[in-house]
Amino acid sequence: MTSFPLLNDQVEGAVDYKSRPVTRSNSGGWNSAFFIIGVEMAERFAYYGIGSNLITYLTGPLRQSTAIAAENVNAWSGVSSMLPLLGAFIADSYVGRYRMILFASLLYVMGLGLLTLSAALPSLRPPDCEIIIEEEFCPSPSGFQIFFFFFSLYLVALAQGGHKPCTQAFGADQFDVRDPKECESKSSFFNWWYFGLCGGTVISICIVNYVQDNLSWGLGFGIPCISMVVALAIFLLGTRTYRFTLMKDESPFVRIAQVFVAAARNRNQPVPSSITEKTRLSAAGDEASETPLLGRSSQFKFLDRAIAISDDSDSLKKNWKECSMSQVEEAKGVLRLVPIWTTCLIYAVVFAQSSTFFTKQGTTMERRIGSLQVPAAALQSFISGSIVILIPIYDRVLIPIARRVTKIPSGITMLQRIGIGMFLSVVSMAVAAIVEEQRLVVARDSGLVDMPSETVPMSVWWLVPQYVLFGAADVFTMVGLQEFFYDQVPDELRSVGMSLYLSIFGIGSFLSSFLISIIEKATVASGQNWFSNNLNQAHLDYFYWLLAGLSTVELGLYLYFANSYVYKTKTGHAIM
Repeated sequence: MTSFPLLNDQVEGAVDYKSRPVTRSNSGGWNSAFFIIGVEMAERFAYYGIGSNLITYLTGPLRQSTAIAAENVNAWSGVSSMLPLLGAFIADSYVGRYRMILFASLLYVMGLGLLTLSAALPSLRPPDCEIIIEEEFCPSPSGFQIFFFFFSLYLVALAQGGHKPCTQAFGADQFDVRDPKECESKSSFFNWWYFGLCGGTVISICIVNYVQDNLSWGLGFGIPCISMVVALAIFLLGTRTYRFTLMKDESPFVRIAQVFVAAARNRNQPVPSSITEKTRLSAAGDEASETPLLGRSSQFKFLDRAIAISDDSDSLKKNWKECSMSQVEEAKGVLRLVPIWTTCLIYAVVFAQSSTFFTKQGTTMERRIGSLQVPAAALQSFISGSIVILIPIYDRVLIPIARRVTKIPSGITMLQRIGIGMFLSVVSMAVAAIVEEQRLVVARDSGLVDMPSETVPMSVWWLVPQYVLFGAADVFTMVGLQEFFYDQVPDELRSVGMSLYLSIFGIGSFLSSFLISIIEKATVASGQNWFSNNLNQAHLDYFYWLLAGLSTVELGLYLYFANSYVYKTKTGHAIM
């Protein structure tokens, strides 16, 4: 019978979540990472197989109005982006990443299985529409059917909340940063990770959506379920090759909380000007840790009060009044992330437009290729497609050239990479605004201002450049954020780091909805609705210019904070 790490402590490479001494796996690196990337491809295939066409199911079989369906999709997407914070907290504090991935995968399969049943079994799915006396009659789904569907759907969201942050962090854990070659490989891992993610997304959009629209919703939900079973099988197959990170007995959240509490309790004491070796090794037991001690930084000096030595002999009380220097530096590292996290929120707002207003623009334009009419939503594949094309070029051409110039293993720093992507997002919104201005001119010249159902004689391919620019921006910013939030949090909080990256886009979606709501109320009151249902009378171009302006301000603030950012190393270095 096969045994698996974290389920059997005797297996080589196994790690007890209470950190008993064990033998570390000698494999790791790309041997393990390929399994993790395969898992991500299958998981993204499953997730987008549900999420990308969810609004069609809600407005179709579930008989919901477009507005209510859109609200339900946004709510589900937002919750899916925020739940990783909970999953990462549990993984990093209690159960470890391997166990969390295993549990989340099983929960994923269960949720997708129930979702398949909700669309396949006659007793669980809404009845089909029937034509009675030449009138269309569509019986409403029962309360139990609606409950069963949304229970299954949010079970998928809960599973994704545990799976998403831990899988990527666990994959990056397979590379030893103390080995120069593996350090370079870890930076490449994030590139190929995102390559696999986008590859799975493109395949899902092309295959699963077609099955759902043209064959069967039961089969359309069943294929993602099978994909998740495959993901679980791939994950288990790689078990013997994985490296496992030791977890400390004490929760990393407690360690960081102790610093802020101790600094507050010692607020009347002077900030220590020097740190003795005794103080460096106090309170947290750093002398027994394999993690290198972090050098003392000059930022957030008020937290240095937590290093002050007390006379309290009670070890429990002492931990909340006296902390090691390494412990204090961990807390400073978390605090340093806040400005970077905040200044990336507008990027997430811009990111949200590709699946909403860009698609709505496309529905008004000429989309025929011969006798075939291209779905407007299909243009989103240009984002993932451009990423699939650009990542190999970036990883195999641009980065090796940059390495020779900068002598940095990753070619350019993580913050430089994020900044380049943010600049490209500004350009993408400016291009989107210019294209929309042209579309409005064509609609006006064609006499279609009051005819929203008529096709504007302007090719939908005019929208391709803004989609491609979105993809290029993602290659830099999205992948850069993943690597940054993994690398810069304390080692024990790397799953939380990945969830912080995901939360940027969850908050960004909510901010986008809030911004649209405020602007709509203001412009309707002025007599010119920017988001009119008749796009030929609306002004999406104004909204795009507004986002371009906000993104420019955001980029300026980001560069200010990034230039003064000190990386989590013994010496530290800034972006410039």
